[in-house]
Amino acid sequence: MNDYLKDIKLQIEQEKNYEDDVSGDDIAPAHYDVTSYGIDFDVDGLVKRIRKGSVYIPEFQRKFVWKMPESSRFIESLLLGLPVPGIFLAQDFETKKLLVIDGQQRLLSLKYFYDGYFNPKKDSKTQRVFKLTKVQELFNGKSYEMLDENNKRNLDDCVIHATVVKQDYPEDDDTSIFHIFERLNSGGRKFEAQEIRAAIYQGSFLDTVNELNEYSSWRKIFGHPNDRMKDHELIIRFFAMFEIHEEYKKPMAEFINKYMKKNRNAQSDKLNWLSSLFKTCTDLFTASVENNLFRPVRSLNIAFFESAMVGLAKRIVSEGEPTEKQVRTAYKKLLETNEFVEAISSSTTDVAQVEKRLSVAENIFMEV
Repeated sequence: MNDYLKDIKLQIEQEKNYEDDVSGDDIAPAHYDVTSYGIDFDVDGLVKRIRKGSVYIPEFQRKFVWKMPESSRFIESLLLGLPVPGIFLAQDFETKKLLVIDGQQRLLSLKYFYDGYFNPKKDSKTQRVFKLTKVQELFNGKSYEMLDENNKRNLDDCVIHATVVKQDYPEDDDTSIFHIFERLNSGGRKFEAQEIRAAIYQGSFLDTVNELNEYSSWRKIFGHPNDRMKDHELIIRFFAMFEIHEEYKKPMAEFINKYMKKNRNAQSDKLNWLSSLFKTCTDLFTASVENNLFRPVRSLNIAFFESAMVGLAKRIVSEGEPTEKQVRTAYKKLLETNEFVEAISSSTTDVAQVEKRLSVAENIFMEV
């Protein structure tokens, strides 16, 4: 089975683990003013920028799929003076670094050629030397260091055109970059929302979520780690609903985007508090409910998880930590409340359904 089919099979298996009704919920109700400008990078300078991180490729994007002949042909085109496709970058709102949206295979090919090793593996003791293959005899079998000085200089001075985008309006966020990334990336697989957020909103908040994703009680609830970062997304969705659910409006992805942007570099006191609350809630649920937690049918019901977690968190903040028996009683009562069951079963991202289930969950946890 080839890698593509393996990826598809794994994705299908992982998606069976959770249930999330987001149909018709992917269009952002917003208008953006985005400016773009062009930069011509010489190859040598571009490679140096990639090495030091001022031009950076998101970690999840670094699944390099080109084979050596493909990378070799691209570099040969540069050596021959042939035109090559440009790249697409987005300027980070805070750090001013340039995020690679489209062109990662070409850029990594260049970096690998200059570094001398093709698609190096971090933990491998042996690396494959990058020598051009299936190209003209003049270049075939040569690494960067083996090129003569004229060809090295020509390659160093080759120009790759970059289009850089930057959001001008709204001024208080840069969520348009999310949508640009989603629509323009030309890779072989469609990136999930949280994968894009992990590229755009790097900071202390995301670091905290990454740590919480490994927490034992959370792993008992969600199951095996999700390759497309759905488990990370659910942690953030809980925090967003807990803190600002009154601001919620569709689409859900945009609501989470704005929350992440606002909290990207949150202070340690807030992050420690949110982290402690998340751990307390997941600990209480896993200790109180033995089987099929948040799985009223078979898969993890995300709307159920989100609202029950918010209800318990509100109770803890307002009245203090309940007993395991009280949590068990509240959990059972949620499943016996028709209004709640309906709100976690259909149209779960509608504003009315979100408000309904959060209100029911909070009231039930306050009453036990």
